[in-house]
Amino acid sequence: MKLLVIGGTGLIGSKVVGRLRAAGHNVVVAAPSTGIDVLTGEGLESAMVDTDVVVDLANSPSFEDAAVLSFFVTAGHNILMAAKRAGVRHHVALSVVGTGKLAASGYFRGKIAQERLICDSGLPYTIIQSTQFFEFLPGIIQSAGNSTPLQLPTADVQPIAAEDVAEAVALIAQQVPANGVLEIAGPERVSMASLAQRFLQLTGDPREVVGSESALYFGASLQSNTLVPVGQAWIGEMGFDAWLQQSGLLEARPA
Repeated sequence: MKLLVIGGTGLIGSKVVGRLRAAGHNVVVAAPSTGIDVLTGEGLESAMVDTDVVVDLANSPSFEDAAVLSFFVTAGHNILMAAKRAGVRHHVALSVVGTGKLAASGYFRGKIAQERLICDSGLPYTIIQSTQFFEFLPGIIQSAGNSTPLQLPTADVQPIAAEDVAEAVALIAQQVPANGVLEIAGPERVSMASLAQRFLQLTGDPREVVGSESALYFGASLQSNTLVPVGQAWIGEMGFDAWLQQSGLLEARPA
């Protein structure tokens, strides 16, 4: 089977490519560095030839509202149109759990637009909605700004390791289309604020975190269950402690 992995050089994409190649598939990596640009369309048509499955892992390089929306709409349109012309049999895209509830955030408005394009494309598809990656914890903490103490939402999260995300994406890409949304998550559910505090303590960061129900998440307010699966989900194996031990972040802890 031939698979085209868009964003195949990134955090998740490189791991997905490795798994699919280990399974014996013909995998083409799509990224600007490989001559394939989803925004301009350069190289996209030729890469799609004889492709069975497209795995779209591309992400916006900017979190600015207009730039994010433009990226997901332009890239989504180019990818889906090229896939339809090539007769692709399964379009797989990675999104975020709770996307539909986060329209107050510019980033998630972009993801909502991407998901809508996929659903309306007429292509067989599977949208994989993932919870937050452990690897994004520092960025989530940074989003709280420089207040003292840091204020983060008390909403629940169920973060997942990038390795487990890649495992799920690779498995789903080899299955028949769901023509719907599949959710994936990590094994442990916890308050975002308490997880951030634990991360800071274990990595030697002296800052304190205070949980606040009114704290925003990238511009959007959260209910307690906005960012966690609402039903049955594929659950990864790696919990927070195991992830942190292999992350290399403990090694960088100040003396």
